[in-house]
Amino acid sequence: MLKVAIVGRPNVGKSTLFNKLAGKHLAIVDDTPGVTRDWREAEGDLFGQLMTIIDTAGLEEAFDDSIQGRMRKQTQSALDLADVILFVIDGREGVTPADEHFAAFLRCQEKPIILVVNKCESNKSQSGIGESYALGFGEPVVVSAAHSIGFDEIYDALSPYFPEDEEEEEGENAAKGEFDNLDDIEGLEDYIFTQEEDDPDKPIKIAIVGRPNVGKSTLLNAIVEEQRVMTGPEAGITRDAIAVDWEYEGRKFKLVDTAGLRRRSRVTDNIEKMSTEDSFRAIRLAQIVILVLDGNEALEKQDLQIAHHVIKEGRALVLAVNKWDSVKNRSDVLDDIKHKLSTSMSQTKDVEFATISAKNGKNIEKLFYKALKTYEIWNKRISTGGLNRWLAQMESKNPAPLVSGRHNRIKYIAQIKTRPPTFAMWVSKPKELPDSYKRYIVNGLRRDFGIPSVPLRLLTRASKNPYA
Repeated sequence: MLKVAIVGRPNVGKSTLFNKLAGKHLAIVDDTPGVTRDWREAEGDLFGQLMTIIDTAGLEEAFDDSIQGRMRKQTQSALDLADVILFVIDGREGVTPADEHFAAFLRCQEKPIILVVNKCESNKSQSGIGESYALGFGEPVVVSAAHSIGFDEIYDALSPYFPEDEEEEEGENAAKGEFDNLDDIEGLEDYIFTQEEDDPDKPIKIAIVGRPNVGKSTLLNAIVEEQRVMTGPEAGITRDAIAVDWEYEGRKFKLVDTAGLRRRSRVTDNIEKMSTEDSFRAIRLAQIVILVLDGNEALEKQDLQIAHHVIKEGRALVLAVNKWDSVKNRSDVLDDIKHKLSTSMSQTKDVEFATISAKNGKNIEKLFYKALKTYEIWNKRISTGGLNRWLAQMESKNPAPLVSGRHNRIKYIAQIKTRPPTFAMWVSKPKELPDSYKRYIVNGLRRDFGIPSVPLRLLTRASKNPYA
């Protein structure tokens, strides 16, 4: 598949063009220069032709260890992967000295370069189009990414580089549907597990989340064993959620590095608001979420709020207690973590955690083993027959409370979904079943069927009355 890198100085509209080609709002777009800092890739579709598109940080004239210098290194890494380069300039501003500098830089890449003059939706850009010829890349492609103008010209410019026998790939169709129509037990067996199979050919999606500056990007780099995303001592380096494909022991993974999550009351900057939304979206789409903690400030209030959000979304949660090499009173910290998990996250028993040092690459494999173990439990299914034999024993030990002097009969239970394990229980009067009894059933399911550390949902339903 053709790989196309989109490059240019800051704020010329690279991320807008990337989003349009991807057909999704993947990259954060704002008028502030330098929003994009890491390169990211996605599958694009241009008039039926599939390709891989790469969004890059704005090219900066910096060669040191500053943020701008690290951004430039990330862009260079992206250019090394590309087959074709789309060099984007701003038609309204015309050719700037920075454009001329980076045009000279791109000529050294020895790759096909297509000059794209963006923001050409009005006559204000005519002078910029004329100036662009001086850059020496031939006739420019004139577009307005924000208004979807000129994409046919991009297609024509890329046509000579498309592979001749490009195979079309089917996109993922996320199975949707909740459980609003489960009133009737009859026909239930056909419904159970029709949507929730673990496909070994599809990558397992892992989101790495946490507060700012706890080492999320460093952890991703340690997992893939390369400097894939930008890191540094500054808080808030990561802005976009960056997805990285990776393979481990023959299984494909998609690792997603996210922006640090602060308390909502402290988020006032528009870019940080978009970064936060991007991080929450990554959690929602993930299967496993690794919550990174600072070992010196483990499980602060914000950490627990993030953990509760992950559980609410039904994701498989694992904790990575990072910077463990700098922790002094380790036994006290471990006791504190276990206490907070048992008291503040009692609704999800025994969440797995590992102490690591992402910077030194310590215990990364142990963390990954616990993540896969949690993922296996998250996908667990239990036979309907075994569940109902178990339910009869539970009810005989502790019957449901009476309702107006009559038995509130529990008739049937079935697992209707995995990921997370979700059960439906048919009761004579579900609205009258107290929460304490539901907890009794949930705790029994966790204990007797080995379902710790993941969210577990129990839905109560009433069977249809044939005489009503």
